[in-house]
Amino acid sequence: MTSIAGMAPPPAEAGPWSPTARFTASALAAGRGLHRTEEVHAWLADRMAVHTFAVTPIPFAELDQWTAQPGTGNLAHASGRFFSVEGLRVKTDYGPVPEWSQPIVNQPEIGILGILVKEFDGVLHCLMSAKMEPGNVNLLQISPTVQATRSNYTRAHRGSATAYLEYFLDRVPGSRVLVDVLQSEQGAWFHGKRNRNMVVEIEHDIEIGPDYCWMTFHQLFELLSHDNLVNMDARTVLSCVPFAPPGTDPLNPSGPNPLGHAELLSWFTEARTRYFLEAHQVPLNDVRGWHRTATEIAHDEGRYFRVIAVSVAATGREVASWTQPLIAPCEDGLVAMYVRRVAGELQALLHIRVEPGYRDTIELAPTVQATVSNYTGLPPESWPPLLAMAVDADPASIIYDTLLSEEGGRFHHALNRYRVIEVDESFEPPASTDFRWVPVGLLTELLRHSHYVNVQARSLVASLHSLWAVRR
Repeated sequence: MTSIAGMAPPPAEAGPWSPTARFTASALAAGRGLHRTEEVHAWLADRMAVHTFAVTPIPFAELDQWTAQPGTGNLAHASGRFFSVEGLRVKTDYGPVPEWSQPIVNQPEIGILGILVKEFDGVLHCLMSAKMEPGNVNLLQISPTVQATRSNYTRAHRGSATAYLEYFLDRVPGSRVLVDVLQSEQGAWFHGKRNRNMVVEIEHDIEIGPDYCWMTFHQLFELLSHDNLVNMDARTVLSCVPFAPPGTDPLNPSGPNPLGHAELLSWFTEARTRYFLEAHQVPLNDVRGWHRTATEIAHDEGRYFRVIAVSVAATGREVASWTQPLIAPCEDGLVAMYVRRVAGELQALLHIRVEPGYRDTIELAPTVQATVSNYTGLPPESWPPLLAMAVDADPASIIYDTLLSEEGGRFHHALNRYRVIEVDESFEPPASTDFRWVPVGLLTELLRHSHYVNVQARSLVASLHSLWAVRR
């Protein structure tokens, strides 16, 4: 007898499958979902048609409950909750610019990004939601079961309660935690922001609202090949799920080489001591090189991003209407991961990245993470290594190429083109201690811990899983 995706079930004496084996089996379970993937697309289209959404730019003066604070100019909510837009002054010896100041989102509270899973016909399914965020370019995207800041789930907005929250805050009988790890968000736009990435399994039946749908991990990975469909919060949770590395036995996956693990951590720790970063919060009024108008806070040269204000009306949310500030990037970015196969092992080329909002100076980033226009006017030697190669990559070498949205609750139309580029096993980056080839299995192991792998790299880890599960 065989089971999911043709894999033999474990021997009776082996007991239940491990979480890794069960996650992997669902990732490989083509055609085993409660719904066909075409029905998932139809469900999302139906939710878009049923709900009404409107996001309208407004002057800062029309923000409700948000004001520029006297003396500082910081944009803050009257409740003191949610988030604020403040200033940050940065000094560093990393990169071509040693000192600057900028606006930044300060949201010290920890949010929850949680996916409920349940087994149907021997296959784990994820309960995903169709969630509107004001910054999404297409408004509605597939999101985790729960995606909420502390201010939201404690109902500082005085709106309706967050559905299914109890499974992630309490120990509900008949449920168990399978994944639970704190991870960072964008260190260039958030100051010290973290979210709790969780997967919780339930055994009992629950009532499902029309904005929710059960789907397998395989179906989620299929959907990841579509532009702006699976949101950033879902991708980061997916990256933290311990799937078996490609080419291993999911019933008995080989763990990372202990020596390789120690060497990687030593390299990472040394990098944290190598680079200097000093980032201090300052009043938004004191940010240099930026100007404020009635409708935006923008860089004097029109680069990087703007701070804008919007009015939002939406059905299907805890609150039907509200206003808020948003960070609006000036251009789309490019995020690329180079991969190679050595003796059957898939390796990803990562690099050390310093961003002012990281809690501990550095995190591991994809091979390339850049907005090309930000380097206009700088000499070629100041461009990030391998950026030009990623822009002009041979189409035959690009094995994943999808436009994906960043977090739509704080960022307006923040899009990155995510690419996975396969290179020959002999390929090496320019001589630099900031780059390192990392086996994907070891990278997955690192994601069980906080503050090692940045949010852009996590999106690409989810993409690597999708390539393996869907195109193997």
